[in-house]
Amino acid sequence: MGAVLLGSGYPPRWAVAVKSYLLAAPLLLLAAKLVVIFPLLLEDLTRLGRWAARSFGEATPGDPDATPLTRSQFISRLALALGAIPLGSLIWGMVKGKTDYQVRRVVLRYPNLPASFDGFKILQISDLHTGSFNGNTEPMRRAVRLINAQHADLVVMTGDLVNDHSEEVLPHIEALAGIKSDLPIFSILGNHDYGDYVAWPSAEAKRQNLQQLAGYHAKIGWRLLLDESHIIRRGQDELAVLGVQNWSSHPNFPKHGNLAQAHAASGQAPFKLLLSHDPSHWEAQVLDYHDIDLTLSGHTHGMQFGVNLPGFKWSPVQYSYPQWAGLYEQGRQKLYVNVGLGYLGFPGRVGFLPEITLLELRRA
Repeated sequence: MGAVLLGSGYPPRWAVAVKSYLLAAPLLLLAAKLVVIFPLLLEDLTRLGRWAARSFGEATPGDPDATPLTRSQFISRLALALGAIPLGSLIWGMVKGKTDYQVRRVVLRYPNLPASFDGFKILQISDLHTGSFNGNTEPMRRAVRLINAQHADLVVMTGDLVNDHSEEVLPHIEALAGIKSDLPIFSILGNHDYGDYVAWPSAEAKRQNLQQLAGYHAKIGWRLLLDESHIIRRGQDELAVLGVQNWSSHPNFPKHGNLAQAHAASGQAPFKLLLSHDPSHWEAQVLDYHDIDLTLSGHTHGMQFGVNLPGFKWSPVQYSYPQWAGLYEQGRQKLYVNVGLGYLGFPGRVGFLPEITLLELRRA
């Protein structure tokens, strides 16, 4: 099976599904066991305390071992009940959560926003990972209906359209082409779009895969920005949309993007919006360009698992990425990290559900 999944050819749909659920099974068991450990540890410590009391002191009528109490049984059952919580959550995430699309609305205020763009609405989607849907087009069609219902002024997609192979998007082209926008829909590449995680038969095959993917962006009706900029005009006012190829400060991810080139093409636009897939790019380079007002990223998925409550969010991915979900600010510059519309690896989502972000720009 490994040769089928990792070989140079595009794996069959059943193989993609089998691989995802085989990867999910150990995660389900591990999550349940980690929660069970703590009550059982408490039970063991309690037993240790009883042994110490019997060894170094005198038993009393109230000694738990002197009467048939069920404390240990209670703790054991509590452990099993607690273990069922993450197990049930992960199963729910696989059945329902992975396509339970959420619209997150964010208002961003800028003193330098041109008057004509006051109230301008930007809709962001990211990390579609169409290969993970195993040819099922219903979820994507449902997502597109929800996207269109927001009536955004501008729609952008911030990378990872596929998992590895350009052909993965083919079943979804018709649905994605249904996204409506009066302005061009801009897209960029993410780390998975380059096909870096596949053993290609030749460098030419890998190059052709990326070229094909760029063609599919165009077929959907998206304008793929490759280290370039586009000016949006409303009357005499301008807003620049910059788009760079994937650039990451992490050594395991590629550094293809050329921000200096994209920035130079944006000219003197008074407001600049950057699309950059990996949020680590923000601290590493973007903050040095003080006129880039807003950066939109994806990539982290919120690790598809965590706690996401008003005022509190946690996910293991935060230990690798300081900016990993939601809004971040430094001075006038802002970064928004979308946790993604699709899923990868674990075929589910818990806590960090698939996201459609609607950002409204307002004059401060």
